[in-house]
Parts: sequence; C-alpha cells; structure tokens
Amino acid sequence: MADDESYCAAPGTDTAAAAAVRALGLGPDAATEGPFAACVLCQEPTEYPESHKGTTLCPVCAWQEAERQACSG
Repeated sequence: MADDESYCAAPGTDTAAAAAVRALGLGPDAATEGPFAACVLCQEPTEYPESHKGTTLCPVCAWQEAERQACSG
C-alpha cells in the first residue's frame, strides 16, 4: 500500500466490500439520512445512524474483523 493511501476508503466512496454487503442484504438497516455513526476503528462514517447502540464498524473494518476472527484458532 502506498503511503498516500488511507486505511479505509474516503467518505462517500463505495468499496467492493460495502457493495457486497449491501448486495447480499447482510448489513444493518441503512440509515437514509445522516447523521451517521463513526466507525470505532477508523472513524469513517458507517451505515448505522448515530442513535445505534453498541460497536459500530464501517463495512471495510467489519470485513477485516471477520477475517481476523475466522483465522484465529
């Protein structure tokens, strides 16, 4: 990864992981209008409204966390 690339995509850009989550209907009920909760790992906006209780992760961080949990043994 180049130094100028960020860990997560810039707000407003669609990532492959986010598109896959939405296509499969596996994500949370997307809030249609802001304000959106910030991801607890990278601070990018999530699909959750700010009023959502609990840990909120953006689709990229949620995907990476699932990979880490699946590979830990």
